[in-house]
Amino acid sequence: MQPEELLGNNEENKKTESPLKSLETDLVLFSDSIKETAEDIIAELSQYPIFIAHQHEVKIGELIIDKDEFSTEWNIHASTLEEFVERGIVKAEKEEFFKQHYKDPNKYICVFAMVPEGANFVFYPYK
Repeated sequence: MQPEELLGNNEENKKTESPLKSLETDLVLFSDSIKETAEDIIAELSQYPIFIAHQHEVKIGELIIDKDEFSTEWNIHASTLEEFVERGIVKAEKEEFFKQHYKDPNKYICVFAMVPEGANFVFYPYK
């Protein structure tokens, strides 16, 4: 999925701005910190870092950006593909498919964006 699809940059959504516009703002703001965390994860844990963006409480990964602390719109947790498989978010039989479609973590943030309507993966380029 492309960032534009999640961020509502199409004709249907022009009338109502997607709440994910604020996620894009936060990702740009924290791009360097997220990239540094991704590099640490790659060096120590996994080749597949995943960042969970949400506006409520979740119990996966570790909190790296607290929206209340930074006066932003989104909390960001750091996790890995392995944790997603262990918790059943990514089914074990889909793990290889995920790895094949995972984009270069030096160029893209793998974001699991959680909104009231559901959740989805998006690869957002580092700024």
